[in-house]
Amino acid sequence: MEGNARGCSSSFAAPDVQETFGESQNFAARLSRSGLATTLMDATTDKDPLVQEQIYNALCYLGESEPEEILHSCDEYLRQHDKLAYPHRVIILKAMETVVRNNIASLDKSTAKVVIFLASSEMTKSKEVIRDWQQAASSVLVAVGQRFINKVMEEVLTKFQPGILPHYFIVQTFANLSVSNVFGMVPFLNSILGTMLPMLGMAKQDHMKSVFCYALQHFSESIQEYLANLDKAPDPTVRKDTFSNEIFSAYEVLFNSWLQHREAKLRLAVVEAMGPMSYLMPSEKLEEQLPKLIPGILALYKKHAEAFYISKSLCQILEASVNIGSRSLDVQLDALLGTLHPQICAPADPFVPLTVKNHTEVLRCFTVLACSFPDRVLAFLLPKLESSNERTRVGTLLIMRQIINSAPSQMEIKKPFILSSMKLPLQDSNDKVKRAVVQVISAMAHHGYLEQPGGEAMMEYLVRQCALPSEQPKKQPLDADDLTSDSVQSISVNTLFLLSTTVDRMNNVLWPYLLEFVTPIQFTNALTPLCKSLMYLAMKKQEEGENASLIRYDLNGNLPSPYALTTRLLVVSSQPYAGDCRGAAALRLLSVLQYSVHPALEQLWSKRVPSLVEHIEENTEKCLCQKEWEEKLLLFLQETLAAVSDNTWICHFVTEMCRQLNCYNGFPLEKNFLYKCIGTTLGACVSKDLVQKQLQELLETARYHEEAEREGLASCFGICAINHLEETLAKLEDFVRSDVFKKSVGLFSIFKDRSDNEVEKIKSTLILCYGFVAVHAPKELVLSRIEADILKNIFQYFNTKDLTLKLCLIRSICMISQAIYDGGKCGDFVFSRKAELVAQMVEFIKAEPLDAMRTPVRQRAMVTCTYLVVLEPHLSDPDRTELIDTCLASVLALPPDPGQERDGIGSDILYGDTLSALKDLLKSLLQRNLTPHGLQDMFAVGHLGPWIKSNKDGRGTVVPFYNLGVLIALFSPRCSDSLASVRQHAVDCVYCLLYIQLCYEGFARDHTDEMVEGLKALKKGLEEPDFTVLFHTCHNIAMVVGKRVPPDQLMSLLLAMFEGLADPDKNCSRAATVMINSLLKERGSVLQEKGDTPGGSLPWPHRGSACAL
Repeated sequence: MEGNARGCSSSFAAPDVQETFGESQNFAARLSRSGLATTLMDATTDKDPLVQEQIYNALCYLGESEPEEILHSCDEYLRQHDKLAYPHRVIILKAMETVVRNNIASLDKSTAKVVIFLASSEMTKSKEVIRDWQQAASSVLVAVGQRFINKVMEEVLTKFQPGILPHYFIVQTFANLSVSNVFGMVPFLNSILGTMLPMLGMAKQDHMKSVFCYALQHFSESIQEYLANLDKAPDPTVRKDTFSNEIFSAYEVLFNSWLQHREAKLRLAVVEAMGPMSYLMPSEKLEEQLPKLIPGILALYKKHAEAFYISKSLCQILEASVNIGSRSLDVQLDALLGTLHPQICAPADPFVPLTVKNHTEVLRCFTVLACSFPDRVLAFLLPKLESSNERTRVGTLLIMRQIINSAPSQMEIKKPFILSSMKLPLQDSNDKVKRAVVQVISAMAHHGYLEQPGGEAMMEYLVRQCALPSEQPKKQPLDADDLTSDSVQSISVNTLFLLSTTVDRMNNVLWPYLLEFVTPIQFTNALTPLCKSLMYLAMKKQEEGENASLIRYDLNGNLPSPYALTTRLLVVSSQPYAGDCRGAAALRLLSVLQYSVHPALEQLWSKRVPSLVEHIEENTEKCLCQKEWEEKLLLFLQETLAAVSDNTWICHFVTEMCRQLNCYNGFPLEKNFLYKCIGTTLGACVSKDLVQKQLQELLETARYHEEAEREGLASCFGICAINHLEETLAKLEDFVRSDVFKKSVGLFSIFKDRSDNEVEKIKSTLILCYGFVAVHAPKELVLSRIEADILKNIFQYFNTKDLTLKLCLIRSICMISQAIYDGGKCGDFVFSRKAELVAQMVEFIKAEPLDAMRTPVRQRAMVTCTYLVVLEPHLSDPDRTELIDTCLASVLALPPDPGQERDGIGSDILYGDTLSALKDLLKSLLQRNLTPHGLQDMFAVGHLGPWIKSNKDGRGTVVPFYNLGVLIALFSPRCSDSLASVRQHAVDCVYCLLYIQLCYEGFARDHTDEMVEGLKALKKGLEEPDFTVLFHTCHNIAMVVGKRVPPDQLMSLLLAMFEGLADPDKNCSRAATVMINSLLKERGSVLQEKGDTPGGSLPWPHRGSACAL
């Protein structure tokens, strides 16, 4: 039993023990947190600001988990450490404020009382103002007052007794409480004001006057907010009259006494208070005071450089005056306008926030005045738009924008008057004025001004600003007036897009009106934003079901035709990345307009245009192949013409294209492409009369002195000839026969009094036209016309010294040769005048100076000859010899630095291109006679041999094709040339020659011979300048050659190698010695057998000579 009793007793006691243990744990935890807080507060004496910041953060962190415990710890610590210096007390008080604010909802009443009493004590402990300390304590009271306003007021009012000037921070705490807890504080304000009013006369020190002003300002703002939200207020019976008399009494002290004080800070405090107070003053008293109050406020502008507080208060006073229907403002209006206007004209510095805020408040003042006196305000403002002072004009426009936006009903009937007053600003060239005008236009758009007569002028102005160059020239350091970095152009572009996409009432203003700006060339820079806006507007119209009647030409006579729009948008797309990627924007707009251009295009364009846009977006300006892009566009045009399949439409289209040509005089790339478009469209035109008429006009109006134009016109004729060869050749024939190339006036009146230089340019274009016609026209038709019609007219111009004409002749002949070659694949064609043309190219090459390379004549003539030599018939041996020798001498005989920079192209580039052309020409000639005899003739006998042995800077090692025997003997000694690059090339030559021989022996072209491949490994030894290494490598090369040269070639190899003993380069002559010795040792027995055969004899040198080798 006892055991059981004991057992029961112990079992009943267990919970008490557990509870006690739990309490012990909690107590220990609290003790731990409290101790940690105390330790942290002990450390506030550390002078390091970073340490103090960490202590503050740590206390706040602890307060998040146990706010009441930490607040009690702080209270206890501050009471126990009464002598702790105030900077350290501030840290603890700030932490208490943060903990209270973050946990106000869960704070209990007892803790709030403790905190309130402590904060009140800390705030008023010193009668002197110690701002940081007392402000921190005041902030704690304000934080607690968010929820416990009555407890806070109960404590603070004990220190706010009638007849006794209160502590500075008691008044400030009242002010801050009134703002942070409006509904809780306003019921106390009547009694506070009653107690405070007598104190105003007792305040002698400026700081006390300032804090009373601060309190009156915030009390007034708090009362206004309370009255504005009576439906939520705890006491909805509160009225303005409750406070009016006390506020007016305070106003009298402030205005009549304190505002006259010499201390600027106090005056500003008074002004800040009077603005909110004016709303609460009795109406009759405010009306009575206005004749003195407004001039008094305006006078302060002259006394204070910082005008924001004055402007803010003035705006509040003006609003209060308007609210009571004051009649006094009428008398004050001129003074107000005259004082406020200069405030706006003075530029606001964005780096000084108060100047920007001042502008805002002054503009609000103008809004108040414009709503009450619209006629007088406009009569004051509009004449100032004509001022010679830039700041005045800019400031006036800013005010105009403000009142258009903020006084719409008052300005409604003034719209025509305001629009007409903008004529002068629209002509202003000043960038700051332009920016302001664009902002005014934006405001007008939102309020229906642009729908009025005269609105179109405003839109045209906006588009003109969009068309300004996007890259502004570098300016001097910006002055105070021009601190914005946004250019007029960028602001205008953004404004146009916003008006198009966000202001619904502008849809019918902008569409289709903006289309008028697409075709004029002066708006080219604006095309991207125009196309984007128009595309958006058109899509909205289509969504509304207006696809078929998207462009109503019957209602809009000034709109560009479908032909004009299509031409313009297609041409600008040729340079897709210019003007902020206008190509994609233009094509997208074109796609949207497809039905208006022609109903038959819907299916084609819906498929083709997206792929074109995708091509632009997948590439960049650097990587886009311009030729390929233009070909895509021309194919798109060709498909469009085929889809339309309407000759009348096509005739109108090509006529419009020709009409637009002169518009692109300053845009050579776009004009060149337009010529190609014209050629393509003429090709699709069935009317032969129209084709001839347009070709005639093109010849008459072309600007022949521009290279891009000559090229474009020739391209046009060539493309047109695809379908109209007869008409094209006939028109060129007429042109040749005209008097244009004679001194007297001919058929074309446009060619009167042309200089010789201009005539040469016309000839150049004519010749280029023939070349393009030959290349583009159908081969089955053009081959029969080349000699009879084309060359007949070209030959008469070969006798010229004009560089442009000469280059055009060369290029045209090259194109004709290509045409014959391409056409020759379809059948045999014998080019009877081939030799004459080659001879003419040779003459051009001979005429070039041998001391320098200044023009591309050599290179282009050789390229032309490359195409000519492959045509039938074969060149005669003398003609072939002259061609080869002339070309070799023209290039290889040049000095090491052939020519200076030419037209920005380095001489090295030109020389490299010319060298490549020479190689291609020699290759073509060799391929025409690819036999051992042909190889030997090319390399050993008369042409390349002397140049291979030449010591002219190694330039003779550039041709890599050779034959066996004498050819190997020619190259192999150069494996020890004094130039390392020549040594490497020489091994490559031997390597190639041996493989050619293997092909002759029947091996496949891809056959690999290990011994010949070993030559590549020997190249490493040729990099060393050491003679021992070089000659050892030469010996190894000779061993490979000896084993791979057929026996019947050994004799010619050795005999030719003997000639190498006299090589001008001593290294090469020594290498020849080494190789002869190696060959004799390796293949001497074969040679001996040949010598022993009947009739065989070897022309050996004297044995003494052989030994000397």
